[in-house]
Amino acid sequence: MRGDRRDRGPDCPGRASPDGADRLPAGTGPEARSLTTAPPDAAAAPGLAREDRRVRIYEVGPRDGLQNEAQPVATSDKLRFIELLGAAGLTEIEATSFVRPSAIPQLADADEVVRALPRRDTIRYPVLVPNERGMSRAVGAGADAVAIFTAATDAFTQHNIGMTIAESLAAAEPVLNEAGRRGWWRRAYVSTAFGCPYTGRVEAAAAIEVGLRLAALGVEEICFGDTIGVAVPDQVAELAARAIEAGLPRERIAFHFHDTRATALANVAAGLQAGIRTFDASTGGTGGCPYAPGAAGNLATEDLVYFLDASGWSHGVRLAGILEAAGFISSVLGRPLGSKVGQAGGWDPATGAASPRP
Repeated sequence: MRGDRRDRGPDCPGRASPDGADRLPAGTGPEARSLTTAPPDAAAAPGLAREDRRVRIYEVGPRDGLQNEAQPVATSDKLRFIELLGAAGLTEIEATSFVRPSAIPQLADADEVVRALPRRDTIRYPVLVPNERGMSRAVGAGADAVAIFTAATDAFTQHNIGMTIAESLAAAEPVLNEAGRRGWWRRAYVSTAFGCPYTGRVEAAAAIEVGLRLAALGVEEICFGDTIGVAVPDQVAELAARAIEAGLPRERIAFHFHDTRATALANVAAGLQAGIRTFDASTGGTGGCPYAPGAAGNLATEDLVYFLDASGWSHGVRLAGILEAAGFISSVLGRPLGSKVGQAGGWDPATGAASPRP
């Protein structure tokens, strides 16, 4: 199928089963607080009930963070990275992608990775699947949660996967149907939701229209991606408000920001203000878009965790654990961390002491 030809996934790149819903709470995992602990009544989240100050962090480092690396990472190192992420308290870790191995050699070991995942009842490991062939591989490897992708512009989908938006949705439909039949949790990415490298600024209405079509296909979650890192907070607020007004429940909306132009955390703040509680991040700040030369990577999980902790949001992820995982993947890749918290470490407001850097 054409969708397996050269796709890079959402970054150049419903109904869930009762069991899956019970296995993962609506918020996050354990209630451990990080090193940058803020009081529960922190001013950044005034007047909100405790349950509405809970944020889900969806980790994309093992898949999106590693897919564009020049050299493949050893399977054993990927599994150790994933193990460290789970130990840090992350409950949703996108493990790999079942695209054609020749298209993304860095993820050619997807079958081996999924078979060897450190399974826990509290952790979900979605995998990116481009088409029915990829779905067959995912089933055979033992996956039980899936992510599919399209974009908000035809120009991007044609350059990325050789399809129009309509064709990409047609290719995704049988994947989603099969996943639903099996009781898998299903996510969908809408790439270039704010800007496209081929057509420029993307209006919120265009991204929302695609999101509504995906919702009609039964996905549990729709993630709007700032694929080339051009979004600003006003755009985030507009997209969130208009998507909710159009009928997408806020609990089914997620955002995926890149820090290409140092706006990722500002965009998270805008998303939180608009009522969105799910954000993607990549430990170590790895990943990025090959169609945006020189672009920085994804929002770093350690930067997001520090920001949420200091602002009084609950999420269940330990900053110290994330920094350990970030240090590990940095050593594997052979380069220093690009994230701010990765470079500076955390900070304890009770003592004024910085936590050790990875």
